[in-house]
Amino acid sequence: MVKLDGYDFPDDMYFHKDHMWARVEGDKVKTGYNSWAAEAAGKLVSIKTRPAGKKVKAGKTLGSVESGKWVGSLKVPITGTIAEINPALKGSPSIINDSPYDTGWVALIEPSDLNADLAQLMKGDDSAALEAWLAEEKAKTE
Repeated sequence: MVKLDGYDFPDDMYFHKDHMWARVEGDKVKTGYNSWAAEAAGKLVSIKTRPAGKKVKAGKTLGSVESGKWVGSLKVPITGTIAEINPALKGSPSIINDSPYDTGWVALIEPSDLNADLAQLMKGDDSAALEAWLAEEKAKTE
């Protein structure tokens, strides 16, 4: 696992520049919001997503999250069809803050071109790419 400025980036995941992660699980891809973004946003109070069965395109909007101080888009990292939205988020969107890489996942996607999409993402064990990206993101908030 890569740890940068106290934030975890697990080796078995891929990371999208717009704060989403992707983990291949069999023939599907689980996605969620990364730990840095979850902390920067503050405690999440609302999440809205497109429903299961809808097609999504990498880099486009999957939904939105809202905290007491911020509203932002969730950009899906993988093109495909939404197989499932995490049902636990409906009553407790803040589980994304508490456990972004485990119980706080957002969507399960049936990918349509997995290899092409993964090639566009940062791998969790690529500390140089993640460090450069995180520095850019932190600079935007200062």
